[in-house]
Amino acid sequence: MRGRATVLVEKNRLETWDLPIADPQAGGILVRTVVGGVCGSDVHIASGEAGEMPFPIILGHEGVGRIDKLGAGVAKDYAGVDVKVGDLVVWSPIPLCGRCYSCSVLQQTPCENTQYFEHANKPNWGSYSDFAWLPSGMSFYRLPDHADPLAVAALGCALPTVLRGFDRCGPIALNDAVVVQGAGPVGLSAVLVAAQMGARCIVVIDKAPARLAAAMKLGATATVSLDLPVEERRRAVYDLTGPGGPDVVVEAAGVLPAFPEGVDLTGPHGRYIVLGLWGAIGTQPISPRDLTVKNLTIGGAAFPAPRNYYHAMHLAVRLQDKVPLADLISHRFSIADAGKALEATRTGIATKAVIDPSIA
Repeated sequence: MRGRATVLVEKNRLETWDLPIADPQAGGILVRTVVGGVCGSDVHIASGEAGEMPFPIILGHEGVGRIDKLGAGVAKDYAGVDVKVGDLVVWSPIPLCGRCYSCSVLQQTPCENTQYFEHANKPNWGSYSDFAWLPSGMSFYRLPDHADPLAVAALGCALPTVLRGFDRCGPIALNDAVVVQGAGPVGLSAVLVAAQMGARCIVVIDKAPARLAAAMKLGATATVSLDLPVEERRRAVYDLTGPGGPDVVVEAAGVLPAFPEGVDLTGPHGRYIVLGLWGAIGTQPISPRDLTVKNLTIGGAAFPAPRNYYHAMHLAVRLQDKVPLADLISHRFSIADAGKALEATRTGIATKAVIDPSIA
């Protein structure tokens, strides 16, 4: 059996490879990809902004798929739910060793032995592909029978990332004023979760009209255009949140200038939660005095834990008939057109782009 995959051979060079598909190892599964989400971090990885990668690699760390084969000893998912060939699953793309300080003592991800990518010629879990080979130790969860796989895929790793951020940095409190920088999948996930947690107002900053419209459908109460000058944006935010300013600001923009602006926007005694600046390597100046005078708390999070994927899946399924999650998928691309998918994500044209292996 063979399958296609999008391979990043080197920085800014994608190829479509036809590869042999290995049977699952004991404790693992083989999944036929239904949809592979295109993440903003994939853009940073492909461009080299996220640093040197162990080329060649198969892109994609977001996926919903259908079990094609079960490895020896596999009868249940990682939540103890019975599984069989044909079941839909979502997976956490970070295999954990379970035998290191981070795993057993800190109970945090990633662990010291985490391997993010495998060589493209080896059995592989990259989701820009016909098949994803999930090794033993890579958590996966069966979708409920009534689940819409597109609703689960629509926010990809972004929803688990936001849940991870609120785990680490504290949840939204009832009646909090929240500002979200950026209305890509991470920002939209932050809007969705903040609305469910009872925020009194949720202001979203972005420049793409389609993304701002999507934010309003997920629970935002107001939007501010990124086309406004910085000082006008600040004035608009404080007009909307009140003189005390935002209680929580979530960075979901993924661009370095968002950081000093976010620090400035956060109100006294507020929290600034940095979630989008994983791939943009660099520095930005801020005034340390602002942190003390305003009594600010700044925290960040990345690499969601398996439990975050589990809770994200169930949250998406619970809301799929109330909130237009599946409609967030605005663009679908074939495996061969992954470069176009990355460009649509980079430019913000796509609210959410996915790789659909069923497209020839």
